[in-house]
Amino acid sequence: MLKLDHITVIAPSLAEGVSHVRTCLDLDVPFGQRHAYMGTCNHLLQLGGTVYLEIVALDPKADGPGRPRWFGLDDREKVRSDWDEGRRLRGWVARTDAIDAVIAGRRDIFGDKVALPTVDSSFDFAIPDDGSLPLDGAAPSIIDRRGKPRAIATIADLGARLRAFTLEHPDPAAVEALYRTLTVDRPPAVRRGPKLRYRAQIETPAGIKELT
Repeated sequence: MLKLDHITVIAPSLAEGVSHVRTCLDLDVPFGQRHAYMGTCNHLLQLGGTVYLEIVALDPKADGPGRPRWFGLDDREKVRSDWDEGRRLRGWVARTDAIDAVIAGRRDIFGDKVALPTVDSSFDFAIPDDGSLPLDGAAPSIIDRRGKPRAIATIADLGARLRAFTLEHPDPAAVEALYRTLTVDRPPAVRRGPKLRYRAQIETPAGIKELT
């Protein structure tokens, strides 16, 4: 079974990502880490239980990883276009303990398993050949931490809790069918909409807020 691991704001820059979340949630999300093996960096926020929010962007101080980056971040024009359209909460990551079984026969959606970091790897992540989001973000990215849970205590807890997560999509039936095939626990609720768009209802110390 796949389980919701985290939701992702994919930003043209970390500053823009942090500013957007501040506007939506009235919270300043602290810096998380740099991914030298991907040339990206993030800010992280707990959302209750083992679920968290990631704001991810290219790391301007990093060298290129020598392969396509995750979350479609190499396609800067698309990242900017999606951002300017207000599609900023752009995807989600599901965790599994059996990544090979999940991606078997679904390489056209998820790509190949990549062991990360490149040296002394500790987890596996499925990345399409061009680094794009699976099904443009309608399908989750897949992570396998090899039986080791994410150290949630190292992520800032500012009192935010995920209460609802929805996806608007032109073909909701097809997306729901995929989630059933994948056996996803806590997938986003899928509704019909003109274009792929995620919304998250998040309880904060200042009340319920919406992140888009």
